[in-house]
Amino acid sequence: MLAGKDPLTALAPMQAVSSLEFWQVMQEYGGPDLYFTEYFRVHSTSRLNKFILRSIDQNPTGKPVIAQMIGNDIPALIRTAKELEQHPVAGIDLNLGCPAPIVYKKCAGGGLLRDPLRTHRILGVLRDAIEIPFSVKTRLGFENTDNYEDLLDIFSQHNLDLLTVHGRTVKQMYRSTVDYKAIQKAAKTVSFPLLANGNVYSAEHAAEVLNTTQSAGWMIGRGAIRNPWIFCQIRSMLKGEAVKLPTGRDVLGYIENLFETLIIDPYEEKSHVMRLKKYMNFIALGIEADGIFLNAIRRTSSKKEFLSVCRDHLDHTRLMPLEPYSIPVKHCDILAGAHR
Repeated sequence: MLAGKDPLTALAPMQAVSSLEFWQVMQEYGGPDLYFTEYFRVHSTSRLNKFILRSIDQNPTGKPVIAQMIGNDIPALIRTAKELEQHPVAGIDLNLGCPAPIVYKKCAGGGLLRDPLRTHRILGVLRDAIEIPFSVKTRLGFENTDNYEDLLDIFSQHNLDLLTVHGRTVKQMYRSTVDYKAIQKAAKTVSFPLLANGNVYSAEHAAEVLNTTQSAGWMIGRGAIRNPWIFCQIRSMLKGEAVKLPTGRDVLGYIENLFETLIIDPYEEKSHVMRLKKYMNFIALGIEADGIFLNAIRRTSSKKEFLSVCRDHLDHTRLMPLEPYSIPVKHCDILAGAHR
């Protein structure tokens, strides 16, 4: 799964974000070494989501793709994994970290961390059934970290091909400091590669995270929405080269690219502008510190208004900051929270 890459960069599986079109945009700015799909919901009557499957079968990046599943029904998980193996995936990942209440209340995603024995059974069966690399994305625990060591022991027993650890508990969602020392504990405990996940926002910060966690690389999500150059910046840093910083016009070009590339047929202008605001919640954190740009974007409802606000703030050649400003994102957004 690591394909000789050391350290590895991966784009996180972000639901309703990590589409084929978003991957296409990410790749235009350098892209990661590895892409993870949005999760396939798995239950007794589930079928492979055609929209997500499209990102696998029509993968525009030229990079390996890991298909992620979420669920707790063992026969259904086995069936789905075997179906996914018939498609061009480099591996299959099980989501044990999703913090969305609608997910964890069904004992799926991060909800499974409350039941280590059930998690143990699921991993054992999937490890035996899956014939390609098998990985897990997890958190430090559900309510707290009391059973974190037990979970690491369970992961170790199943000889995963890759483990990604987000350095918060499920209940913390994205609204607290990331515990990189806890990720380091996992890296020292398991015998397989581990990716550090959570609030990686620049190449310099990525180097600090790598040094602290002793991980095999990084999985980056919200930081890549805000800064699609981050993967190229990390590669430059690893080579000892100067890290190129985007200008305002570079960011403007990125936003215009997103606007055009993410259009879904049939096109409805107001709905599309509303969809783009999900991305702008995070891009805006790197534009100015007072929230003026973000508040102006939130009031737009047409393409003309949307792009006009962007051009008013970004049509310049000044370098943009790498560190996000501390502007609160809408609380209702599942990806909202601390970015530093």
